Amino acid sequence: MTRADAVAGGSAAGNPPHRDPPGGPIAALIPAYNAAATVAAVVRETRRALPDVLVVDDGSTDATAAVARDAGAQVIQHPTNKGKGAGLRTGLRALLERGYRRALVLDADGQHLPEEIPKLLAASSEQPTALVLGVRDKTGHAIAPIRRFANWFADHAVSLVAGRALGDTQSGFRIYPIAETLALGARGDRMDFESEILILACRAGIPTREVTVKVYYPPPAERVSHYRPVADSARIAAKVLAIPCRALAIRLGLGDFLE
Repeated sequence: MTRADAVAGGSAAGNPPHRDPPGGPIAALIPAYNAAATVAAVVRETRRALPDVLVVDDGSTDATAAVARDAGAQVIQHPTNKGKGAGLRTGLRALLERGYRRALVLDADGQHLPEEIPKLLAASSEQPTALVLGVRDKTGHAIAPIRRFANWFADHAVSLVAGRALGDTQSGFRIYPIAETLALGARGDRMDFESEILILACRAGIPTREVTVKVYYPPPAERVSHYRPVADSARIAAKVLAIPCRALAIRLGLGDFLE
């Protein structure tokens, strides 16, 4: 599919014709895994702000791909589950090949509110080469203590290694400058990708912009999350430690031993 086809599809679906904002072409990217119950609404609402939507179905065993297509998204499918990081890399590479320069990423579970997208677009238009972070306003939301601690730990650890204070390192609501992001060579396949890419971006001098956004958390009994507080926090911690160690090894001429 060409980019012109995607834009035409947006008009055919009843959305207004889309013009590229300052900073060049931008599309929405939604990584999804077993999200058939929620992804259609996310796609439809996202297309109100950005008609070009790509869903990467990461090996789902339900109808995620079909309902995303029916809602107006283009879909790429992994044959097996590879992890959120792998899905994001697949989507970013595909969008770059299709001529997009930036990708607005949001989750398929409905936590990120598409009506908040214009806030991120405005920040990205002001500084197109920046990585824009949607900092979640969690005021008034019931969050399990272990998950709250995991987020607190990740925010402080990632900020320390990145050398930059970051308000919400685990938010998946972001805008990535695609070519610059892929050039960083992040290797994480799962939830650690988002922490890794932040650290690498900050250490490489890529600017970050933070925008406070509202989020939706369903009642605890109804929440479906693929984030595992213990396992994923351990994976993030390992990644946080690995990046400066790798940088030191390269300075010492030991980089070949890490390949």
